[in-house]
Amino acid sequence: MPAGVCGCCGPLRPRYKRLVDNIFPEDPKDGLSKSDMEKLTFYAVSAPEKLDRIGAYLAEKLSRDVVRHRYGNVVIAMEALDQLLMACHSQSIKPFVESFLHMVAKLLESREPDLQVLGTNSFVKFANIEEDTPSYHRRYDFFVSQFSAMCHSTHEDQETRTRIRVAGIKGLQGVVRKTVNDELQAIIWEPQHMDKLIPSMLFNMQDSEDLDSRNPEPDLRLEDGEENPSALAENCFRELLGRAAYGNMNNAVRPVLVHLDNHHLWDPNEFAVSCFRIIMYSIQAQHSHHVIQQVLNHLDTNNKNTPRVRAGIVQVLLETVAIAAKGSVGPTVLEVFNTLLKHLRMSVDFELGDSSRRNSASSVSSVRGKESEERIVQNAIIQTIGTSFFGGNLPDYQRAEVMMFIMGKVPVYGTPCHALDTGTKRIQTMLLSSLIMVTSGFKSKSMAAALPPPFLDPLFSISLMEDSELRQLVFEILHNILDRHDNRAKLRGIRIIPNVSALKIKREKISKQDVAFMKKHGQQLYRHIYLGCKEEDNVHKNFELLFTTLAILTIELANEEVVIDLIRLAIALQEMALNNEENLPMFIRCGIMALVAAYLNFLSQMIANPPFCQHVSKVIELRNMDAPYLLPEHIFRDKLPESLDKEDSQLYFQTADMAECLAGPGYNAERLSIPYVPQVTGEERLSRRPSFVDTVSLQVDIISNSLPEKLAEEITFETLKKAIDTTGLEEQERAKRRQVMEKFQKAPFEEIAAHCESKANMLHDRLAQIFELTIRPPPSPSGVVSISAGHTQHQSVPVYEMKFPDLCVY
Repeated sequence: MPAGVCGCCGPLRPRYKRLVDNIFPEDPKDGLSKSDMEKLTFYAVSAPEKLDRIGAYLAEKLSRDVVRHRYGNVVIAMEALDQLLMACHSQSIKPFVESFLHMVAKLLESREPDLQVLGTNSFVKFANIEEDTPSYHRRYDFFVSQFSAMCHSTHEDQETRTRIRVAGIKGLQGVVRKTVNDELQAIIWEPQHMDKLIPSMLFNMQDSEDLDSRNPEPDLRLEDGEENPSALAENCFRELLGRAAYGNMNNAVRPVLVHLDNHHLWDPNEFAVSCFRIIMYSIQAQHSHHVIQQVLNHLDTNNKNTPRVRAGIVQVLLETVAIAAKGSVGPTVLEVFNTLLKHLRMSVDFELGDSSRRNSASSVSSVRGKESEERIVQNAIIQTIGTSFFGGNLPDYQRAEVMMFIMGKVPVYGTPCHALDTGTKRIQTMLLSSLIMVTSGFKSKSMAAALPPPFLDPLFSISLMEDSELRQLVFEILHNILDRHDNRAKLRGIRIIPNVSALKIKREKISKQDVAFMKKHGQQLYRHIYLGCKEEDNVHKNFELLFTTLAILTIELANEEVVIDLIRLAIALQEMALNNEENLPMFIRCGIMALVAAYLNFLSQMIANPPFCQHVSKVIELRNMDAPYLLPEHIFRDKLPESLDKEDSQLYFQTADMAECLAGPGYNAERLSIPYVPQVTGEERLSRRPSFVDTVSLQVDIISNSLPEKLAEEITFETLKKAIDTTGLEEQERAKRRQVMEKFQKAPFEEIAAHCESKANMLHDRLAQIFELTIRPPPSPSGVVSISAGHTQHQSVPVYEMKFPDLCVY
């Protein structure tokens, strides 16, 4: 019998084919025959070795029906495949899965939306099945490409387009679920697949109308009942990122940045911010620093892009670090600061470069627009530095490291700096503003830890520069660090406070560590305040900040010794304004007087000394009547006098009266009679201004060394008393210093050089004498060898004539 006859004869066909044929009704509208489907399922479960043949036969029939447009039979075939797939879970199901995926691919390749949706739904069902063993040879490259193409559907009918996009997103979600848990399918994380998956999800997420109010669990349905592609894409995006391991983070985040670049989504950047919020909340907390690193690298890549694009990237970085603060970012903190400060410097350079290239009046408006855009970048960087991540969540030790790091970036005069003066000042302002943000809310238990010398010295050097804005920033940084009990808001504004107790100042007893800090660095603080008061460009805000600084020092760090030092400082400021040796403007002199009055009024009430309070109140009352321009309430709005009346002593605070008020226990009032003189420190060498104090001290040392040697004078109590009592010699000392300054400012260079050379020769002679005495060998009783006229002679020294040190004799 010919072989073809068996194929045509029904009873002679294989049983699996007859069972498959029976599930198809004569009219496809009747749907799948349930009874015949149950027989086919029972047969497949009983004889699993036939599954691959059943799958191949179904695939053959489905392919034929697709070509012939018999879509009813196609639906029945896919339904049968789905039921067989859900019912069979044996080892022999692997070949059947290949036939199933082949049929799904046939449906996805068709141009009919209904078939594409049908194939996608079947694939999603398959993706939800957990297989017992991994597949060694199965690949999903085609499905990634096809589902991604469906996500970008541009069908004319909006409803159909939405259906296709929803199906594509579901298909991608099925691929993710099927592959990410399979170790053998790690290839899904490779760039060629991520470059299709991620942009497809982001493309659909862009259609969301309200990006800022996106809920953690978005609405999956539209108003008309259809599924929402944007919400589905976001869910898939979250699921993908949540399954990403450390080694896959780069491939997952890079396509996001590329998509934002290609679609120009950095300006405006609402969608970019929304994307990275989703990323940071979806990934595992320990991977946060990797995302931050990716954004930092992208910022470096776009360092020459438009200002608004760079500002958009910086704002995205702000969001990422703010969310990462809830976890731990570890060493990434300093790297973030390093990159931000570098781009801050570049932004300032761009701004200054553009302003220097103004060639015509027609380009002024465009250049100003460019400058304002650069300011947007700078403000975004400052805001990022001062976000809650750096301000409130860093531990004290790490915040101190960040403060030191930023201070090391602040350019100071005397150090290598390639920028112009304008650029240097701009950078200093930006970096000090960053320090204000970082130090905000900083409450260190020890001032020594909060203000170490490597941080304090350059900060003081900036305070000596001739720019009132920079000095104001320095004061605000000091306030952030010194004010540990949040009293600054109560002290805002310079004024005569009638009742300090009503302010309810919070304070604690000064600790031993802070006492040691003031002994070591107190003179630096006093000198910083003293020199800051006499700057000729001081404005109202400068005096307000100076008053707040003195008040916070009193609250946080003042014991009995510091109180005396602060009173001495106030008296010295009053004397400086009265004597006016440096020809200060009248506004500055009256401002200093008002500052001293406001501070002594505050201090007298803080130490609760009634006689002291009475003396201060008396002076303030007399000033109210006769010299209101010496009080803070009037100086900044009233007309100033042409000169100050030194003779009317009742208008000024008297040292003797204050010493008498403080003569009780606890205060060493005798120290008030010692005039305060600012000590010379090393920070002035870094400032722009030359230090006349250094010059005076240097010349005084030279003159004192050039005086002839005097006989040793017996030191008695009277001698010490005369040495301390310098009131009678003040004028002489002042004249002497003035002569020294004039000599070294006006004398010819040759004369100064000769003087210094004579001093150097004198020093060398003295050193030679000392070396000769120390190197010469001691006398020996065995004799000394000497050479005379070419002959060697031995001279013996008797033992009784030798002189031994006292320690060698007993």
